[in-house]
Amino acid sequence: MARGYCTQVTPECPVSATTYGYRPNLGGDIFFCVVFGILFLAQLFLGIKARLKAFTFAVSIGCFGESVGYIGRLIMHNNPWSQTGFKIQIVCLILSPSFLAAGIYLTIKHLVIHFGPQYSRLKPNLYTWIFISADAASILVQAAGGGIAAGEQANLIKIGNSIMVAGICVQVATMALCGVVAVDFFIRRWRSREAQNNLDDPMTRSTPGFKFYVGASTLAFITVFIRSVYRIPEMVGGWGNPLMQNENEFLILDGMMVCIAAIALTVAHPGVFFPEIKEHKAPKKEKKSKRDKKAEKDEKAGLELSSSGDSV
Repeated sequence: MARGYCTQVTPECPVSATTYGYRPNLGGDIFFCVVFGILFLAQLFLGIKARLKAFTFAVSIGCFGESVGYIGRLIMHNNPWSQTGFKIQIVCLILSPSFLAAGIYLTIKHLVIHFGPQYSRLKPNLYTWIFISADAASILVQAAGGGIAAGEQANLIKIGNSIMVAGICVQVATMALCGVVAVDFFIRRWRSREAQNNLDDPMTRSTPGFKFYVGASTLAFITVFIRSVYRIPEMVGGWGNPLMQNENEFLILDGMMVCIAAIALTVAHPGVFFPEIKEHKAPKKEKKSKRDKKAEKDEKAGLELSSSGDSV
């Protein structure tokens, strides 16, 4: 960061000399902090009620991280030179959208199962393995970069920035591939004769609520993708570059895009508008009690004894 000896705004350490070159907008940061906090609580409530553990975990973490990230920016509003505020916001706001993307990937598999896995070039389970694994890798890379960039040494900050950019690039590539595969699936499904002629087909008899859910998930995917693409040139330019110092672009292309995605994933919650997602879970094997096991063993022994008696 510029002027490592600065800790407060003074004539020798003006706001314009900070990494962002501005004092973060108070109103905008409060707005996003509160909205993401509300969405976090809403996700927990809806997720627990619908018993969707993985989706709830991913999206809740994403919303919580965004809210904390804007707390970091509020700290920087009070003191643009705050190292604590800078570290909190850079790590949280870089990582959190990846968790929202993970939530979207988790539901794509179930959409494929619902509409017909025979029309997909990938098996349903591969959607989770490929895209969640790649997303997890991007999160780890970005987290590693964020940890290094949070240091005090200029050379480490530069290295950390490069690592974070690599992680974001992995995220963008993963989302692009997922988008291509998903679009290909729906095109193949839409063109199928079954979808056009069978009135009992899932695509034909989809309810307005389910269509709303699919549309909202698509919107969430697009907005997270836009945010990720924006972050690449913003980070590649290095700390304090003109794009990084443009707060309006940040609030629109990062804050607003992620906010729209989180709202879409909450308002059109799969537990409400896509209840079939729970039917696709593999049933758990019931654990037998010791009494049942003993009775089963005695019954088996009795049959064997009876069989040996008949043979005699």
